[in-house]
Amino acid sequence: MDQFASAERQANIEHTVESLLEEMTIEEKVGQLNQLNGSDQTGPAVDDVDLETEIREGRVGSVLNVDGFENRKRYQRLAVEQSRLGIPLLFGFDVVHGYETIFPIPLGEAASWNREAAKRAASVAATETAAAGIHWTFAPPVDVTKDARWGRAMETSGEDPYLNAEFAAARVRGFQGDDLASTDTVLACAKHFAGYGGVQAGKEYNTVDISEATLRETHLPSFKAAVDAGVGTVMNAFTDMNRVPVGSSTKLVSDVLKDDWGFEGFVVSDWNSFRELIYHGVAADEREAAELAIEAGSDMDMVGHIYSEELVSLVENGAVSKATLDDAVGRILRTKLLLGLLDDPYTYFDDERRSSTILSDDHQQTAREVARESMVLLKNDDSLLPLSDVEDIAVVGSLADSETDVLGEWRARGDPVHAVTVLDGIEETVDVGTTVTYAPGYERSGKTSDSLRDDAVDVVTDADVAVVTVGETWDLSGECSSRTSIDLPGDQREVLEALVETGTPVVAVLMNGRPLAVPWMDEQVSTILETWFLGTQAGHAIADVLFGAYNPSGKLPISFPRTVGQVPIHYNHLPTGRPEKHSEPGWSTSYIDSPNEPLYAFGHGLSYTSFEYSDLTLGATSIGADEALPVSVTVENAGDVAGEEVVQLYTRDLVGSRSRPVKELKRFEKIRLEPGEERTVEFELETDDLSFWTIDDEFATEPGEFELMVGRASDDIRGTGRFAVTE
Repeated sequence: MDQFASAERQANIEHTVESLLEEMTIEEKVGQLNQLNGSDQTGPAVDDVDLETEIREGRVGSVLNVDGFENRKRYQRLAVEQSRLGIPLLFGFDVVHGYETIFPIPLGEAASWNREAAKRAASVAATETAAAGIHWTFAPPVDVTKDARWGRAMETSGEDPYLNAEFAAARVRGFQGDDLASTDTVLACAKHFAGYGGVQAGKEYNTVDISEATLRETHLPSFKAAVDAGVGTVMNAFTDMNRVPVGSSTKLVSDVLKDDWGFEGFVVSDWNSFRELIYHGVAADEREAAELAIEAGSDMDMVGHIYSEELVSLVENGAVSKATLDDAVGRILRTKLLLGLLDDPYTYFDDERRSSTILSDDHQQTAREVARESMVLLKNDDSLLPLSDVEDIAVVGSLADSETDVLGEWRARGDPVHAVTVLDGIEETVDVGTTVTYAPGYERSGKTSDSLRDDAVDVVTDADVAVVTVGETWDLSGECSSRTSIDLPGDQREVLEALVETGTPVVAVLMNGRPLAVPWMDEQVSTILETWFLGTQAGHAIADVLFGAYNPSGKLPISFPRTVGQVPIHYNHLPTGRPEKHSEPGWSTSYIDSPNEPLYAFGHGLSYTSFEYSDLTLGATSIGADEALPVSVTVENAGDVAGEEVVQLYTRDLVGSRSRPVKELKRFEKIRLEPGEERTVEFELETDDLSFWTIDDEFATEPGEFELMVGRASDDIRGTGRFAVTE
């Protein structure tokens, strides 16, 4: 976190930290490690405490989920004006994809493949959060997942470690800006460290049992990118990693995060997760749990009361050293100083700034722009989109008229009253002479009835085109919302099939927090638009795409399976000893009832124009250990409308000391081209980009041959080349 303070300021901060540590009692030090809950419950119920008394006594360092600007201000006064040392509180909240102006869920935002868009969204969220008197967001989530069953897939940036790492760094920079003491930035938190996206069977809080190579190559890079970007805090995962709960993992927290990576911020537990060391079966009681956690390097206890109950006596009895305690407390004090809280504890409490900032017009415009980029045109066989010259539009689907569902899970203080629905967006966009008729078709649960289905059929039969919104409600994804079926809920398929049978052209608008298995939709519906949960400006953004005001540019950050039986599925799989294309029929890695390939591959996404690739050029046939490989490719907009394209570069290490994936994303760039315009896109590939966890248990780039691939998607490669890395 050195980038947030000059050398002189760092020296002053260290002097203040040392002075405070000398003055503090053990009880006051432990208090700084204690985070208590305000009013919102974002986890299982925990023991109530008298929060105001704890604050006055200096036994609280941070509070999360405090509802109300005035309440936060009141608690801060208690800490500053009535506790012995007057150390300010750190207020935290889950601002995952917006505070009151809600942006697309992280998985959807990652579909933009636009780092700057993610940074802008996080910056807006930080501005509103800080204006509300909150200093710290528990975001960004940077878990990698390949399992659509897992409800928290919606919080990730998908299946690829490089894409996740790029978005992790962008969001950290968006939240934290260049100065943590600025009143339009907030402290970020990379979560959930580490491997949380690998829960077995996609079941929330389940065990994680992965190899060291998978941990190092898949699950850690996004956290490393967040640390390199200066993230101030890291949150432990609830889960275990190879039978050691992460909160008590000295290897992960102390050795990797703090020692190897040089992380200077502090580590916070997830909700009550230190106490859960008992339930994991690695601690007999609260005392053992506290000792394991603090010795592992986990600094702050979120609502568990484990440190506050046990840590004082552990230090007094010598079971935990004073140096260990001081290190944890020093990290938290240092963070508060970087935020400027000891200079002015009330700097975040400004009514005028709050009223002029939250839900501002500029923020709404940014939300609309990011939402437009986050949509993925999965299919447009008959070029039905963009819609034009239609007089009668049928809008079907209870989700099309739902303000709450477009916000998605983890909507912070997002209020449905400010959300624009799909129906609203269409009605506000169409020409005066166009008629829009709405029918729900199914209940919000997905269930239908004869009358609901028949009414929808009647409306669609009389229309020129039908926009049918199907998918999940917001609460079917998110924490503790794992599903064993990833089909459309309820009777939505039945309704959609009945509407297709009318012969009226159908545009299927998907709304969901995870990949859905919809092969029958791919077969029967010519046009499918993936919209995820887009946030406050969802309806306007969707209408922009439907009617051609914006040409869709999103690409999938995660594979869409044909069936749940393929899950977990991902493009960067290992080749196996009997890959399908090299084996005799009947003797390959395959299914007997399904193709191996996903329904829609990682990186897939269509446009209203077409792009041609040519002249892939590698600047050298071989590079040494300290050399870079220039790569260029020419991309032309061969269509009739302007559009954006995501140029994707993949590599394959043909021979390694460990088996290497069939392809790995290494670079991407999003470009905008006018009709007929062409551009040469240039990349530079470093040898470090080719490193992996070798047989010697180290990250290294091994000499040998590599294949390089450039294209529109992981399954749509437009040019290939080869190069070698020499000794």
